[in-house]
Amino acid sequence: MINGRVVLQRFPAGGPRGSWPAEEFARRARQDGQPAEVVMDLASDAFLVIVREALAEPVG
Repeated sequence: MINGRVVLQRFPAGGPRGSWPAEEFARRARQDGQPAEVVMDLASDAFLVIVREALAEPVG
């Protein structure tokens, strides 16, 4: 948990053009009932799929 947020998955920012794996993962998590959202971690140059509450177990 980071600052009251659970990181479900990390995705590198340099994915192929037109590919949105973090957004797709977050959409599937939302369909499963988790309030997932995507944020950018500038320090690691990665997109993080997070939930703001401890509702889920971290994946990666």
